Amino acid sequence: MQTPILIAWSGGKDCLMTLQRLRADPRWRVAGLLTTVTRQFDRVAMHGIRGDVLHAQARALSLPLIESELDWPSSNETYENAFSGSLARARASEPQLHHIAFGDLFLQDVREWREALLARHGWRGIYPLWGTDTRSLSREIVTQGHRVVLTCVDTTQLNGAFSGRAFDRSLLDDLPRNVDPCGERGEFPTLSHGGPLFAAPLKLRRGESVLREGRFQYTDFELA
Repeated sequence: MQTPILIAWSGGKDCLMTLQRLRADPRWRVAGLLTTVTRQFDRVAMHGIRGDVLHAQARALSLPLIESELDWPSSNETYENAFSGSLARARASEPQLHHIAFGDLFLQDVREWREALLARHGWRGIYPLWGTDTRSLSREIVTQGHRVVLTCVDTTQLNGAFSGRAFDRSLLDDLPRNVDPCGERGEFPTLSHGGPLFAAPLKLRRGESVLREGRFQYTDFELA
């Protein structure tokens, strides 16, 4: 009997690789994707992925999508209420759900924060990628044919010109040595749009790049 599990879904490469690991593990059955979106902009928080692109991802991965809506800006309390409400909705439709997976790699404080949040609501976190060497993982993503683009760059950590680029060998070779190759410290979020897990690649068109908050260089991608 497989155990059902949700995936905390940002739309990027790490949650995609989490999905790949879980699908390869006979203990788990992925029951759906849970995503936090900003209500005013209809975009995935921080990653800036459009709502229709997010839904196209879910269709291409053949998984139901649960959206946790937040106003921007929001407090931690508001986030927790929205998140816990989404978990409750998921469990109402599938009562055996008690686990949710995250694509975290090595930030212990982030994991501890998640664990405390989940414990308050009777859930357990699973971290299939935890402790994986990020240099190896980044090359694995490229070698296996996963198609990924950078949707944003924190310009305090990396040159904004990287925003919008494909996550490929060329990009990995160009990254400064002080930048984590998976962007785990928030250097760059990503958007996955094709590869071995997708029934068909998403047809995307690159839009404008905009600097927001004087720091984050976002590049828009929309369905073509």
